[in-house]
Amino acid sequence: MSNIEQKPYVPAKTLPTDYPLIDSDPHIKRVLKYARPSDYVAGAVTAAFGPAAMLTMEKLQPSLVGKGGFAPIMRLTGALGLSAGFLFFYQRSVLRFYGFTENRRELEMDMREMVTKVKAGEPLYGTSTLTPYMQGMASRNSRYAGLFLHVIPWFNFVNHNHHGVDTAKYYQAAERELEEERKKTDG
Repeated sequence: MSNIEQKPYVPAKTLPTDYPLIDSDPHIKRVLKYARPSDYVAGAVTAAFGPAAMLTMEKLQPSLVGKGGFAPIMRLTGALGLSAGFLFFYQRSVLRFYGFTENRRELEMDMREMVTKVKAGEPLYGTSTLTPYMQGMASRNSRYAGLFLHVIPWFNFVNHNHHGVDTAKYYQAAERELEEERKKTDG
């Protein structure tokens, strides 16, 4: 048994942004679910750029590597392109959670999702099998990780309650909606 005192929860730092913060450490499922069609297009264009550039260069200045030499290069370029396309797609979506880019649609989706969870009595950010200490550690390791994707791709796969936002707004909105529903049924 260790007698090391556990540190209290480290709150998420709020960065100054032009748009409201939705989540400083969104789960990867939420980032993918909230992605816009323009994110998919941007990711697909990024993924296709590498192979298209290789084909263009091969047409303009043939490498003359022989019958089986160009296929492995195209497979590698395709894999790198898909990776770059996914990371670009993911980053465009996650920057809206952080409030760095316009996020009105995501704010509305977040409010609707969370109010629905409050009304259903579900935990806002899902349940986790990890201890609270491990949840906090996972949060500290992946908070604002989307800003550093170009160096090390790091995603949040852990459900926890450390997201840098005041969740009271969800409960207040749910209370207002329930009150309006009561008035409609009574009146």
